[in-house]
Amino acid sequence: MTRALQAIIFDFDGVIANSEPLHFTAFKQALDEDGIDFRAADYFAHYLGFDDVGVFRALGRDRGLPMADPRVSELVARKGERLQELLASGSVLFPGAAEFIRQAAAAVPVAIASGALRHEIEEILEAAQLRALFRTIVASGDTPASKPSPAPYQKAFEQLRAETGVALDPRRSVAIEDSRWGIESARGAGLRCVGVTNSYPAHALPGAELIVGGLGSLTLAALDDLCSS
Repeated sequence: MTRALQAIIFDFDGVIANSEPLHFTAFKQALDEDGIDFRAADYFAHYLGFDDVGVFRALGRDRGLPMADPRVSELVARKGERLQELLASGSVLFPGAAEFIRQAAAAVPVAIASGALRHEIEEILEAAQLRALFRTIVASGDTPASKPSPAPYQKAFEQLRAETGVALDPRRSVAIEDSRWGIESARGAGLRCVGVTNSYPAHALPGAELIVGGLGSLTLAALDDLCSS
């Protein structure tokens, strides 16, 4: 079968792993220790699309809090410790995610472009026996700028090209995202974009060419149709 679809690049948190609530809790616990109030409404409205460093820097900027590099590093480490404790409580994959990833990887090369820390991504994927399916992973700190910059998706796409030795076409390659920041990043890299409503409703995902409830309701046929248009 000749596919219009050539490659898929997944976001991680909010697409593959239902870890955004855990990330918020870890951020909140880290900030609570410094007496800084951090609420879920703020996180999901303003900070979800950033990596860990970006969250603390943006919070400092928005609230006039001192966030020099040493303090940001301390908060990132503290948040990471809290998240590991939360992740140890059990599987965090969305229903149908593992099944779709296996189907996708059997058909086209797949990658990840995420603002999460590499070890967090790899630990979850290893536990689900999915790590070997991804040709490349771009994680927090792998690019000079994080989402909404196009840099993470650009790097993942170029690495897929290098890994496969195929001149992949960005208009036949799909990014799967759960936030407007990620969609902006993917579109900036020239990729087609699917939005999943795990974190935000459809109206909050401007720029997505196809919107589905999650990976469990997405099909390769739908991605072929998208890349054929």
